[in-house]
Amino acid sequence: MQILDDVKPVCLATVALAQLSKIKWVALGGLVLSFLSLLVHMFVANTSVELVQYSVMTRFIEDLNIDIAGKQGVRSQKLWKKIKPLEVLQPYANPRSHYPVPVDPSNGFIYAKIFGEFEKIRSSICDLVAISRLLNATLVIPEIQESTTSKGISSEFKSFSYLYNEEQFITSLKNDVIIVKNLPPKLKEARRRKEFRTFKPKKSASPDYYIRELLPELKKVKVVGLVIMDGGCLQPILASKLVEYQRLRCRVAFHALHFRPEILALAHLMVKRLRASGQPYLAYHPGLVRDSLAYKGCAELFQDVHTELIQYRRAQMIKQKTVHDELTVDSFIRKLNGSCPLMPEEVGLLLRAMGYPPTIRIYLAGSETFGGQRVMIPLRAMYTNLVDRSNLCNKHELNKLLGNEAPLPSNSFNPSPIKTAKTLKKEWDQAGPRPRPLPPPPGRPIYQHEKEGWYGWVAEKDSEPDPSPIDLRDKAHRLLWDALDYVVSVEADAFFPGFNNDGSGWPDFSSLVIGHRLYEMASARTYRPDRKFLANLFNSTEDHFYFPKRRWTLAARKHLNDSLGEEGLKRQFIQSKPISFLSHPIPECSCTISKTSSQNTCPKWMEESLAKSRLQESATLNENEQPDDDGIDEEQMDSEDESKANNLSPLEEDVEMDPDD
Repeated sequence: MQILDDVKPVCLATVALAQLSKIKWVALGGLVLSFLSLLVHMFVANTSVELVQYSVMTRFIEDLNIDIAGKQGVRSQKLWKKIKPLEVLQPYANPRSHYPVPVDPSNGFIYAKIFGEFEKIRSSICDLVAISRLLNATLVIPEIQESTTSKGISSEFKSFSYLYNEEQFITSLKNDVIIVKNLPPKLKEARRRKEFRTFKPKKSASPDYYIRELLPELKKVKVVGLVIMDGGCLQPILASKLVEYQRLRCRVAFHALHFRPEILALAHLMVKRLRASGQPYLAYHPGLVRDSLAYKGCAELFQDVHTELIQYRRAQMIKQKTVHDELTVDSFIRKLNGSCPLMPEEVGLLLRAMGYPPTIRIYLAGSETFGGQRVMIPLRAMYTNLVDRSNLCNKHELNKLLGNEAPLPSNSFNPSPIKTAKTLKKEWDQAGPRPRPLPPPPGRPIYQHEKEGWYGWVAEKDSEPDPSPIDLRDKAHRLLWDALDYVVSVEADAFFPGFNNDGSGWPDFSSLVIGHRLYEMASARTYRPDRKFLANLFNSTEDHFYFPKRRWTLAARKHLNDSLGEEGLKRQFIQSKPISFLSHPIPECSCTISKTSSQNTCPKWMEESLAKSRLQESATLNENEQPDDDGIDEEQMDSEDESKANNLSPLEEDVEMDPDD
């Protein structure tokens, strides 16, 4: 019994130790499982971050005026209807007179370097092809300097092929111009030794200039170089005998200049996502570009550092004799003259006046929006479904366009030294005679996030620093973002420009989009607002900016509806065509569907195909769409609203109007 009594505590101790060790093993196992779970969660989060970004950011708020089938109500459909009077205009840029196919040998080779942003590049290429045809020259694929000057970009996409499809460009224009990818080896070596003459033509050089100056040199040495910097090198409006060269410009811009397949695929995917559930969308380009704002003197529309940036750029333009005006001007007077852009807040109010509900999908185009996200806050407050490429695409999809790029060192950051109390006391003792102001308090450290960005130099330097390798690469990337925005804007159900016809003399993004839409689908809803009229209209309702009077709303609605049709086309012809032919390519590149025979009538095959397509569209509408209950056309409603506004009594004029009413 005593032995048993002695063994019993030992057994109990052994059992306790075994239980304790079991608890330790369970705890250890729990820790291991927790660690493994954490690793799995981190892996899943890392691999699906792009998908999460897309699924969250593109969750549009749907309109309550949508039925089960996902179609919009009758009233909303009227805001997207085509413009009936313009349906007779159809794209037709084929030659209509004697137009021989180019044959070898030509008079020689033309190679070119093109400087500038997206819109300048596009206009310059079209002019370059027309000049090559005029001189019967072989065109070497032009070099896009915005991409060639960028270091470390993908070797797969360079120069012209960074944006456009080279094979499509050459094949589409084989009946117009002979195009080669490179100079012959001997001529290429001679070009490297700078043995050939290079010309720098002005933006609006006449055809006679090229025949008089370039053609003799071309026939003599067989090679001529061009440097194109101002967004074009040929007159926008040519003589009537050169109308075939205008149609050639259209064939280049609208048929030959296809973006490379990766850009087109992603752009069409963005359009598909915008039109999900059968909804239309409106594309909006603010046109807030620093150069245009500086040229017109619109600095006071912004605040703080942005005003300084515009004024600095304007001073540079005055020094370069690009601007022949004073440095400081009254921006508000310029705005009343229509020289400054419509701000995003004003565009939102105009869309409300038109009756667009706050849940419509708006695509924000433009790789550069001067002022950043701050200027977009009012528009985002009015229209919650305002998205851009970063909302519609994940990082992986955008990075695929860039290819494999070499890593570059980030912009160097040198924080300003902090003055100690000892240094401040020394400065105080060495200062001049008293009385003098108290010394400044010790400075706080400047963090890197406060100095990042292309405007960080303003606080410390008087001159803008030279672009870093990262800045040059960002410029090349903007070409890709503008290409995506261009496709999405051209295919939009409606387009609203914030600053077309800016008067700078350079082609602008919005005008090129307007011209492309006019060529391909003239009846699509493309707003062409008169900024001078709208600036004075906004000036008349400063006290009721967000809740304007009924007469104001009807006046804004009438003006925008008129800008969709003949009135807007006349304004575009007068203001924009003398600057860029591609902004208004009619009547040279269009034909008319009409029963009466005329000089500009479309071919019969085109009329027959259009008639068949219209029958199919009407049959589809009859099957899928609900009938219009009131049977009143949009134009009739607008005319009735206008007549009511004209007959309002003074008491009724003071009644505020809800734009969504």
